[in-house]
Amino acid sequence: MRILALDSSGLVASVAVVEDGAVDDQVIAEYTVNYKKTHSQTLLPMLDEIVKMTELDLHTVDAIAVAGGPGSFTGLRIGSATAKGLGLALEKPLIHIPTLEGLACNLCGIADVVCPIMDARRGQVYAGIYEFDGQKLHILEDQMAVPIEELGEKLKKYLKEGRRVTFLGDGVPVHKTKIKEEILPGEAVTFAPANMNRQRAASVGTLGMQYYKEGKIETAMEHEPDYLRVSQAERERKERLGNV
Repeated sequence: MRILALDSSGLVASVAVVEDGAVDDQVIAEYTVNYKKTHSQTLLPMLDEIVKMTELDLHTVDAIAVAGGPGSFTGLRIGSATAKGLGLALEKPLIHIPTLEGLACNLCGIADVVCPIMDARRGQVYAGIYEFDGQKLHILEDQMAVPIEELGEKLKKYLKEGRRVTFLGDGVPVHKTKIKEEILPGEAVTFAPANMNRQRAASVGTLGMQYYKEGKIETAMEHEPDYLRVSQAERERKERLGNV
């Protein structure tokens, strides 16, 4: 089985090809960029480079896994449009991977409670709370958009059980000091290293492999991003109408 994976839900653009083997799944190729260019400039050229380097016939993939949100509204739309276009052209199913589940899988197998956080602005984060049973991901708290303080209160339950919490994601540099000094001071919290703390298509593809085998697929026409909340433009429109 071969999965093509895409993630453009946050600051990072990432493309990967994951295959299952006789013993273990393996990442055939991964191309990840966290730089100044937009995802519309990088995602398709990255895919094209992987195809060339691995001599990949895209018709041989079994499905396309895509980080489906939450995240950047523009990034999600770019990833969704790319995945849908490929799915329609290749006649392949899509696997909708919740962004925070894919991000959590960067730390697959860790004993800690895993809490990926993405900066959602206005003091909020997109977050989820997870744990692993071996290689299998378990959802403790499904992905949500909440104030960072509210997330801290949710995590205290696990800390009181004597567990450690590991944070990762682009919300860490925004909220790390506040987490350590105000929200969870003196608690058993840690932060993922640089090689694991941002979105990776390899993690999306690996989780996609599991979800594909569980029958969690959809058609290209069915796929829609999961924004979790309305866009800033929609909020501002509602505020204007409310003031009329």
